[in-house]
Amino acid sequence: MHDMNLLIIGAAGMLGRRLGEQLANEGALGGKEIMRLALSDVVAPTVPTAWKGAASADIADLSAPGVAARLVAQRPDVIFHLAAVVSGEAEQDFDKGYRINLDGTRELFEAIRQVGDDYCPRVVFSSSIAVFGAPFPTEVADDFHTTPMTSYGTQKAMGELLLADYTRRGHFDGVGLRLPTVCIRPGKPNLAASGFFSNILREPIHGSTAVLPVKDTVRHWFASPRTAISYLLHAATIDGTRIGPRRTLSMPGLSATVAEQIDALRRVVGADAVKLIRQEPDPIIAGIVANWPEAFDAARAIELGFAAETSFDDIIQVYLDDDFEQANRSRIKEPA
Repeated sequence: MHDMNLLIIGAAGMLGRRLGEQLANEGALGGKEIMRLALSDVVAPTVPTAWKGAASADIADLSAPGVAARLVAQRPDVIFHLAAVVSGEAEQDFDKGYRINLDGTRELFEAIRQVGDDYCPRVVFSSSIAVFGAPFPTEVADDFHTTPMTSYGTQKAMGELLLADYTRRGHFDGVGLRLPTVCIRPGKPNLAASGFFSNILREPIHGSTAVLPVKDTVRHWFASPRTAISYLLHAATIDGTRIGPRRTLSMPGLSATVAEQIDALRRVVGADAVKLIRQEPDPIIAGIVANWPEAFDAARAIELGFAAETSFDDIIQVYLDDDFEQANRSRIKEPA
């Protein structure tokens, strides 16, 4: 049993940053001590303050020539591939979406293959429920056909196929996770089409107005950031033979309508927060979201030990417990 060498690509993003912090706090993964933590992103990632071992933090574009080879030169035992152009931005910028979400993924997988010498790391790939396209059954099973209706979903579906093929060929041991929409995301709104699901809760919690661009009957699939991190950690250590040849799993989540989100906000935070939500229909966002599934049969993942929240009240409480105080401090420091 040797010590662990880990690489997080997309380490400056919300999930990448939290993953690094949790790994630093725990100091071990799967019962093995972590000796080196390598972080990479297109903006500067930050080495967690709790981390005491060897570390690197690189500003790098995974799709640029030579970058992937440099990142895997240290032969990390586990690679978390979280880097992506989010859904709305991938739809707006066709070239950028394919360059980052597809070409960058292929560059990484090829760089691992080129190391050779029996190098076979665990690769945890963050995919998306956007790989599926309408019309949907009431619950989407793991083996439902992947016919995405967005460029982002198409790019992620291609990544899933590459992950399965490179794993089949023995170049690495890949596990793909179709993550639910992570809610409530801390920080500022991003360009994800799903961003409003967090905005309509986070902003009113902090006393700010929020825009709802879709009808409150829209139903979607959710998990908290805390749960998403638990998925990544579990995927890093699970026995790959238990997964079988279908290497990507739809993660458990909570199916809820926007109205149910708002009702939970009212129960947990209060009616004054709900009054800060303003409905402004956006046909582009509504069109994208209409092509996303609403609920999943995640039996495979549940059997393998993945678990999610069971109420939206719990998801809001996770934000209050994990992010509220720090977010409030950040908002106070921001210039008016």
